Amino acid sequence: MKFFTEKSYLMKAMMIVPTYNEQENIELLVGEILGLPVPVEVIIVDDNSPDGTGETADRLAAEHPGRVRVVHRSGKLGLGTAYIAGFKKALEMNAARIMTMDADFSHPPRYIPAMLQKCEEVDVVIGSRYVEGGGTEQCTVARKILSRGANGFAHLMLGLRARDTTAGFRCYRREVLESIDLDDIRANGYSFLIEMLFRCRQAGWRVGEVPIVFVNRLRGASKISRDEIIKAMLTVLRLAPQRLAAVGSSKKSSNP
Repeated sequence: MKFFTEKSYLMKAMMIVPTYNEQENIELLVGEILGLPVPVEVIIVDDNSPDGTGETADRLAAEHPGRVRVVHRSGKLGLGTAYIAGFKKALEMNAARIMTMDADFSHPPRYIPAMLQKCEEVDVVIGSRYVEGGGTEQCTVARKILSRGANGFAHLMLGLRARDTTAGFRCYRREVLESIDLDDIRANGYSFLIEMLFRCRQAGWRVGEVPIVFVNRLRGASKISRDEIIKAMLTVLRLAPQRLAAVGSSKKSSNP
């Protein structure tokens, strides 16, 4: 299967990997990304991990100049702001395709070429558990229920059509990120992913999904908590009136 056209190879792709205590995973993950048959650079955004992740990231950047960069932050400031810091760095480095993924191998790097290929057809690509061919491994029943529930709630309240609205494995065209006021996004943590997708939909960007098999973390501690789920629900409730207002405005403009 031919993944890329000649034009595709001219487009700089950057993968943003937020980290906090990912010493057990980051070197292996970066190695897999750099070993892919497509050119992808890596931006590690480290929140001053006490386990030495930041130091390992600096070493990787020294070993792979031009292909690995590190953004150091003063502390654990949240996943959403880590993504934004990475977005701004990637835009500054003239990336045409800007990707995000978790550092714990729950998002297998082998899907990156297919996601980049899909981004030739649409503006935002989600590595999705919930489309045909996707799935999960090593996930507890409780986590599956929480994930399905959060997605169903987002579909109902926000009208999002993507099946996996909470997935952090994504690829954006740079034009998408340039069109959104990133500093105006209020959600942090995993609820940032829902708000970001909502903003993309509001702006009229095309969203597509590529099936992946999500693998629950094998090394290190999970960052998902009950508080994160509650924050996601509150984010949906905060955004829902904006959706209703947009629908009302659309109806008024369509009436003579």
